[in-house]
Amino acid sequence: MFSNILDEIRLLFRKDKESYLCFYKILGFYPRNIEIYQQALLHKSSSVKAKGRLLNNERLEFLGDAILDAVVADIVYKRFEGKREGFLTNTRSKIVQRETLNQIAVKIGLDKLIKYTTRQSSHNSYMCGNAFEALVGAIYLDRGYATCKFFMEERIIKPYLNLEKLSRKEVNFKSKLIEWGQKNKFLIEFNLLEQTVDEQQNPVFETQVVVEQVPAGQGKGYSKKESQQEAAHETLNKIKNDPQFIDTIFAEKAAREQAAAEENPTSTDATDALTAEADTLPVQADEQNPESFDTEVKEETTVTEKYDDVERIIAEAEEAAFQLTEETETDSEETKITT
Repeated sequence: MFSNILDEIRLLFRKDKESYLCFYKILGFYPRNIEIYQQALLHKSSSVKAKGRLLNNERLEFLGDAILDAVVADIVYKRFEGKREGFLTNTRSKIVQRETLNQIAVKIGLDKLIKYTTRQSSHNSYMCGNAFEALVGAIYLDRGYATCKFFMEERIIKPYLNLEKLSRKEVNFKSKLIEWGQKNKFLIEFNLLEQTVDEQQNPVFETQVVVEQVPAGQGKGYSKKESQQEAAHETLNKIKNDPQFIDTIFAEKAAREQAAAEENPTSTDATDALTAEADTLPVQADEQNPESFDTEVKEETTVTEKYDDVERIIAEAEEAAFQLTEETETDSEETKITT
């Protein structure tokens, strides 16, 4: 409170009062170094040159992503006392995922302040969420960790997020990954790596996702379903954040398609039939029989068209993969764990 009074006094002597007031409405406090906040809203498509280098919000986004993870983990840990690690991790993920951050950014009016080119905006469905992360990075540099936590608790979570309801919301990462693979004609497999037991003799499963024969995410859980969800979640994060992984699976996919074309160049009808059959595969594999994991459905399709705009494909894939659903799955045969 006392700090805000001092900032209000300083504001009387500043020329750009409107900018400070605009940020105050969003943050609940006045910026000390407003240039950092302005940079947080500067998309790379509208970079400016300063001191011999281009300035945009990418570095602040990197910092804000890490700070946001820490702050939300702190809040969730204290809010849900006694809950196990898997529950806390999933709840944090639901808060910090791009779709949620996009919605929050729009609700607080951040989308109207971002500087970007019109052409670029159509290819970046997570621009608002990225700017929100950059804003958190700016808050950390300007005011420190405690203010970041205040901002998330008082300005974001209390007015916009119901943590109890959000924690119960089922986000089916496996279905989203399979949808992404079917849409973009990628081969996706869920492989059981090992089955062990913990100190209480509860079964523990470890699953790895393989995309186009390239190892992707891994996950552990007290059921095969839980380990698959964790592995799918990690894979979706790699699709979103790992350009090298994207390049590798695209290269493997192209090589597979080329080999198939050389092996049977005239079987257009068969190719179309395979593609049509793959597109009608159910999104969810059979989860009811725990022993059916080894016969997991493998999405295997043959592409029938060439894609030239790789950025468009990745943007569409990300949007499909991370769009939240209200699905609730049942798994009567899953191993029950008492926490």
